[in-house]
Amino acid sequence: MKQSILDFRFGILDWLKDKTKKSPFSNVISRLLAVALVVLIFGVSFTTPAALALQPQQTSIQPYLDRVVKELTEFTLDNGLKFIVLERHQAPVVSFVTYADVGGIDEPDGQTGVAHFLEHLAFKGTKRIGTTDYQAEKPLLNQLEQLDQQIRTAKAQNKTEDLAKLQTEFKSLENQAQKLVKQNEIGKIVEQAGGVGLNATTSSEATRYFYSFPANKLELWMSLESERFLEPVFREFYKERDVILEERRMRVENSPVGFMVEKFMDTAFKVHPYRRPVIGYDEDIRNLSPANVKQFFDNYYVPSNLTIAVVGDVNPDEVKRLAKIYFGRYQSKPKAQAKIPLEPKQNEPREITVELSSQPWYFEGYHRPAITDPDNAVYDIMASLLSDGRTSRLYKSLIEKQRLALAAQGLSGFPGDKYGNLMLFYALTAPGHTVDELAIALGKEIEKLKTEPVSATELQRVKTQARAGLLRSLDSNMGMAQQLLEYEVKTGSWRNLFKQLDDIAKVTPADIQRVAQATFTPENRTVGKLLSKQG
Repeated sequence: MKQSILDFRFGILDWLKDKTKKSPFSNVISRLLAVALVVLIFGVSFTTPAALALQPQQTSIQPYLDRVVKELTEFTLDNGLKFIVLERHQAPVVSFVTYADVGGIDEPDGQTGVAHFLEHLAFKGTKRIGTTDYQAEKPLLNQLEQLDQQIRTAKAQNKTEDLAKLQTEFKSLENQAQKLVKQNEIGKIVEQAGGVGLNATTSSEATRYFYSFPANKLELWMSLESERFLEPVFREFYKERDVILEERRMRVENSPVGFMVEKFMDTAFKVHPYRRPVIGYDEDIRNLSPANVKQFFDNYYVPSNLTIAVVGDVNPDEVKRLAKIYFGRYQSKPKAQAKIPLEPKQNEPREITVELSSQPWYFEGYHRPAITDPDNAVYDIMASLLSDGRTSRLYKSLIEKQRLALAAQGLSGFPGDKYGNLMLFYALTAPGHTVDELAIALGKEIEKLKTEPVSATELQRVKTQARAGLLRSLDSNMGMAQQLLEYEVKTGSWRNLFKQLDDIAKVTPADIQRVAQATFTPENRTVGKLLSKQG
């Protein structure tokens, strides 16, 4: 299968398993802009006077921050669930994001994909929503789960006759249960009330649920969102399992780039769960049970592990009043603490080569620290210098001048940034050239960062791009909600969203050389080569 540039970008996103598949991940200042790129497809954008008032060339973000502080309210319910509310009265619309601080890295061994599976099932409804008769449906769901276990046992013991009978009985019960399902009832309620952008994403580190409503539907959102995480019903479990398995086949088994990314990450990380795909491994997905998903839900979907952002035409006092009524029903529970192993320092080069029916691709990654590291902004700047747009060094050198590549890009933090991660570069070879040529050319550009100070003009251009990009991402209610939550949960305060921009402004040529020299070393490098299979 031949892979296009767009296919590769989808391959990266699908490895992360971000369900909003429409958006190519093209901007390498990823920590600031990744969430915004997703929500610009689904959110409703309203450019505010406050956003327009601060021009990219201004040296301080403080005026913008001051305006946000004035309009922002924070409160935490008695059960530990935190709300961030930002008033924006330019249009009668409100965007909502529920951020669960749990993702692929939190999954138990042997249950990869359970976080993403749960995200799918969260749209199936509750005891009241999504069913015509829950009292009749419940025993059928219980029987299906029991039969599924019996089928697994029969397969393991190679009892062919028993297996056939069990599968027939299972199919009959599944059909009975299906007749009681009201398909996509949550989505229909949202749409009929004027809601837009109902969706969710699962990454290595978090699960996000989001959509926007007319301002007069605040209480409807409170009712719907609180109920689906108060008493969810994981109906259509086996049907959804087949859907997810098909997604994996399409994005990994039948995608050379997706397959390569999975192998590359497994090479770059030896113990940290960043090495695992968020969609999960095939065998693990097949073996997941409703009990596994429920246990994962009970462990991590607790009030203290959820944070909600409400941005738009709202009264914060009314938000708080309704939050106490609806979300106050949640019982306070301690969240499970996943034991995330510390990735040991890489002390020698690593390499993985795969031959498939594909155009040749080259991957190169270096371990780097988490988002909370003091040099976080330096990594963003380096990534942008090398691969942000047509003025970037990789584009001008590898694509325009040498014509070695059809695409050359990078990500400053992959597949996440909560823990030490990778600074990743990748390139698609041009016809008549090889991945080894790309490796040499990329190496020369990286070496320049280590040995030659970046000019003041080039550095200022990158800083201006970063500032403008961030401000654009904050124009929409949804973009603002996503970014506030990202920094609140990962760094401890939403204010660090604005501190990051000031940190970028302070990066010097000496900082870039220092961090490049420490990071871009042979022993810290992982190389991946996707070669065209001959014959």
